[in-house]
Amino acid sequence: MANLTQIKKRNGDIVDFSVDKIVNAINKAFINVTRSDNPGVANAIAEIVSRELELEAMGKDAYTPTVEHTQDLVEKHLMVAGFLDVAKHYIIYRYEHQKIRDDIKAENLEKLEENKLKIVKKDGKKESFSELKLKKSLEYVVKGYENVVDIDGLVNQMKLEAFDGMTTREITKALIMVTRSKIEEDTAYSYVASRILLRQLYEEVIGEHVDFANLGKEYRSTFVKNIKYGLEAEQLDTRMGEFDLEKLAAALVPERDNDFLYLGTQTLYDRYLVRDASRDGKCIELLQGFWMRIAMGLALLEGDKKNDKAIEFYHAMSEMRFVPSSPTLFHSGTRHPQLSSCYLNSVGDSLESIYKVYGDNAQLSKYAGGIGTNWTSVRASGALVRATGIKSNGIIPFLKIADSSTVAINRSGRRRGAACVYLENWHYDFEEFVELRKNTGDERRRTHDMNTAAWISDLFMQRVHENGDWTLFSPDEVPLLTESYGAEFTKNYKQYEEDAKAGKIKLHKTMKATELWKKMITMLFETGHPWITFKDPSNIRSPQDHAGIVRNSNLCTEITLNNNLEETAVCNLGSFNYAKHIKSGKYDTELVAKTIKTGMRMLDNVIDINYYPTKEAKVSNFKHRPVGLGVMGFHDALYMLNINFDTEEAVKFADESMEVISYHAILTSSELAREKGKYESYKGSKWDRGMLPQDTIKLLEESRGEAIEVSKGGKLDWAHVRQHIADFGMRNSNCMAVAPTATISNITGAIPCIEPIYKNIFVKSNMNGDFITINSYLVDDLKRLGLWDYEMIGQIKFHDGSIKNVPGIPVELKEKYKEVFEIDGKWLIRSAAYRGKWIDQSQSLNIYFNGTSGRELAEVYTYAWKMGLKTTYYLRSLGASQVEKSTVNAAEYGSTHKRGSNLNSSPEAPAVTIPTTSTIAPVAVANLEPRKPETVASKPIIAPEGAAKKVYNITRAPEATCDGCQ
Repeated sequence: MANLTQIKKRNGDIVDFSVDKIVNAINKAFINVTRSDNPGVANAIAEIVSRELELEAMGKDAYTPTVEHTQDLVEKHLMVAGFLDVAKHYIIYRYEHQKIRDDIKAENLEKLEENKLKIVKKDGKKESFSELKLKKSLEYVVKGYENVVDIDGLVNQMKLEAFDGMTTREITKALIMVTRSKIEEDTAYSYVASRILLRQLYEEVIGEHVDFANLGKEYRSTFVKNIKYGLEAEQLDTRMGEFDLEKLAAALVPERDNDFLYLGTQTLYDRYLVRDASRDGKCIELLQGFWMRIAMGLALLEGDKKNDKAIEFYHAMSEMRFVPSSPTLFHSGTRHPQLSSCYLNSVGDSLESIYKVYGDNAQLSKYAGGIGTNWTSVRASGALVRATGIKSNGIIPFLKIADSSTVAINRSGRRRGAACVYLENWHYDFEEFVELRKNTGDERRRTHDMNTAAWISDLFMQRVHENGDWTLFSPDEVPLLTESYGAEFTKNYKQYEEDAKAGKIKLHKTMKATELWKKMITMLFETGHPWITFKDPSNIRSPQDHAGIVRNSNLCTEITLNNNLEETAVCNLGSFNYAKHIKSGKYDTELVAKTIKTGMRMLDNVIDINYYPTKEAKVSNFKHRPVGLGVMGFHDALYMLNINFDTEEAVKFADESMEVISYHAILTSSELAREKGKYESYKGSKWDRGMLPQDTIKLLEESRGEAIEVSKGGKLDWAHVRQHIADFGMRNSNCMAVAPTATISNITGAIPCIEPIYKNIFVKSNMNGDFITINSYLVDDLKRLGLWDYEMIGQIKFHDGSIKNVPGIPVELKEKYKEVFEIDGKWLIRSAAYRGKWIDQSQSLNIYFNGTSGRELAEVYTYAWKMGLKTTYYLRSLGASQVEKSTVNAAEYGSTHKRGSNLNSSPEAPAVTIPTTSTIAPVAVANLEPRKPETVASKPIIAPEGAAKKVYNITRAPEATCDGCQ
């Protein structure tokens, strides 16, 4: 069950959730109607409401209900329980309080008009609210976006938000809220909201009296001062004091603060910037200091090159070409530098091992790691425990404990604990395992917060295809199955089947493979679990096939590393940003090479600097030194190159662009081996045997006895790479893994990972709140055609972000801006397969399915297997994802509605009104050079005079793919 801990007030503030407040409100309603309270009913209804909110939050990484929604539920359940008079009073109570708020707002507006409304300055002095000062502040903030942002509209909205006695900080906060509510009209509002927040950050870190005329100088001196302070306060690694701080400060580029969208700035401010507990949690670093602190932390062991390397790392990150994963961003340069993202471990068949893994996973979670655990070796329910002479209860009760442990740990105090458990689908308990995430049944045998994944052999998929039988075993009777794959697994499995028929194996069950496959697909569609991952391609294509077995993947299914009871596999992640490598309409391969070289060095450095929560993790990482360089912004690149996602041209770009990344990642690892030495377990690896990732497709084909339908070979001269490896070896056992980039995409403003855009307009939720996201590429194209106005916004919102049925938009744009559910999911798989031939680990590939047929869904996963994919991630179905519908007047926005001939001045065009906040904002913003707008300049979108005001609910995106890896 998800833990409901916070609630959002009407003014946007996030406060602690309190069931007592619900109880008190219900009791007050009873007292006013019956002259006495009714604590029994009040507590029962409060519990029901709380439970319903928890069910809404279930499985979500971040969920914060609003006060209004909570009150709606109270009304509903009072009426359901038959207390109609009390419910009526509760409704009237809410109405009267809303009227009071409206009256207060009217009173404040009257004071404003009479120049009597006072604001409280930082020094406690009061002065009249000045519309002129506010307008001048906004004119400064929107510098560079004057032709896009409606300053008068923001000022008028702010006047509605003003109240007597408002502080300047409240004014800043409200102005941010008002500005971010306009993001749907143009991305420029996002940059402006970011600048307002930056002003607040500058005053917090530099001081209240920032000299914006000399911001660069103050920015750099503050960086030096705060690094020294962080050392004195024992927050930073003592080695951070060994850098030439003046040289590093001189390298900072404060103007790059303007490159952040609001969501990026807010995310960094709330979760990533170093804070000082002794100063009420105030930040002690600015955004460019944040990047430099990480760069310094990753250059600690670079010897006399440390200053130059820190500057190199800084530029790669601050230009958003390459960004490390969240644990690295959290902890780099600090006293506890746990920089790794992912851990893979296995549980042995003993109580001691089970409880050891509980403890290990708690430590790994504590320091922000995401975990994948293999449970296949633990004996099944009904198997004999010889030491005690009793039968085992199997793995399910132990997984319940693991689930509770997962949610009990808050990773680095910044995000929920997260884990995934893996089980091979020949395990006798597998059928119950598949049902762990169901919302019905015995709660003692359900795990609502822990992810589950099936580890599936090629033999099983072949049996499904042949409509053959499949036998489930207890691992204590079939020990060779966990230690083999491919042809050897097939041989062992068939022998165990014969042994079972001969009565040599006691605990087994035979069923049709199609029956089990159907159950997996059904549960996957119903609960989103278990994820489908493939054992044989993960092992057959592994560079480390000489050093053990890949027994499972990680929390986000992109890591495929060996692990065992003595070794917990560790992977260090970071992502290359496609969006920053498209220059003048071309994929800039020279810049790609530069970025990859820097990124690989940063990731390799993590291994030596890292804090390891367990000895098994340290042993493994130093022995094999794997890293996982991934990608994000793939669809950004397609937009920039004018390539539609569901085309062979996109598949070709996925193939050829990843080849360039792979080439330089592998070559850089070999160059690092020449400089620093090979990884310890190199001898006997595929690298040592002259095999590269693209060569292993043939091995998989040979194992299956059928072709993998991806092109063989590439365009680059790989002979140089092969010779370099032959001469110097490799520094890292694995180089590439495509993680979800859930959070770092928010920071950089990129479309996550390798996916299509979710919707052209939607609400994105995370631990920091709800954020409107709009497809700026679409907005720019519509502006060029003169089609971007209030009516167009309304049309797109009526159609839930889709433009396919919006009249007036050219067909070519409708093809270009298809949303993810309008793209056949097989195109994502096809691109992943062609990209995957260059990758030595795997990819976090979500499956998007717009349908209800179990047969069709099974075909999608069968296609993924046939194309040679190693793993898949979440299943996103349309029904489960469309959780908030737009509420509009169908007569105005239905498919028969026609746009007026004058697109910029239709008198009937309805205004789009976002619910306002109940606080406001002042401002003066940083004196930074304006970011060059990437949006097409146009007149501000202003609501037509007298237009009817409507409120639109924008579809909320499915919860971020687990925030575990990035």
